[in-house]
Amino acid sequence: MEEYIDIHSHILPGIDDGAKNFEMSMEMLQIAQENGIKAIILTPHHKPMGHNAGAEKIRTLAGQLQERAGQAGLEIKLYTGNEFYYSSEMVRELEEKRVCTMADSDYVLVEFGPMDGMEHIRGGLYQVLSAGYRPILAHVERYENVCKDVGRIEDLIAMGCYIQVNGGSILGKYGMGVKQMLRKLLKKKLVHFVATDAHSSGKRSPEMAECAHYLQKRYGEEYTDRLLRVNPSQIIANRYI
Repeated sequence: MEEYIDIHSHILPGIDDGAKNFEMSMEMLQIAQENGIKAIILTPHHKPMGHNAGAEKIRTLAGQLQERAGQAGLEIKLYTGNEFYYSSEMVRELEEKRVCTMADSDYVLVEFGPMDGMEHIRGGLYQVLSAGYRPILAHVERYENVCKDVGRIEDLIAMGCYIQVNGGSILGKYGMGVKQMLRKLLKKKLVHFVATDAHSSGKRSPEMAECAHYLQKRYGEEYTDRLLRVNPSQIIANRYI
């Protein structure tokens, strides 16, 4: 397979807690290519009351990074996006096009605080859905009040939400408790996307190959293909999964 699409990354230089400069961005792209990643959705953080880059700045930086990647012989296609920390202003900002959806689609990547209550998370995602967008809940394994009951994740999916988890969490890099919980979700096929959530060329780099091998061995090639290629390609095509 080895034509993965990474839908969650912090590779754009100097605009959030991801890559510090273009040099690090290029190092990250090199690692991504070595791991079989052929396309990346760039999702810098967008936080309430934060010093956030606007859509124009994100598109400009993405264009510059794509050009440098081409000059370096890297065959990776870059798309723009944002990772939204949910707030009541999110939908208005989307409608005013001051921020980026995922690859200019109706999909949006949404995160919450790790201790946020289930009602707050459900209500926020419902607001995004009601505005006509397709929310992807970022790194679901971080939300204690969501993950304490698999039924809560099933309810969010039934609402129309999609579930993303981080590859490092699947491999146990954030504790065995998280790994065991994700095994339950993957076994029940309650995960739609596995992404890197890469922030650097060091500890949190855009590595996918080890996780892909683990997924293929444990859950089969067909489901792995859906998680790393088929479902992400539906975002880019702006089609339902």
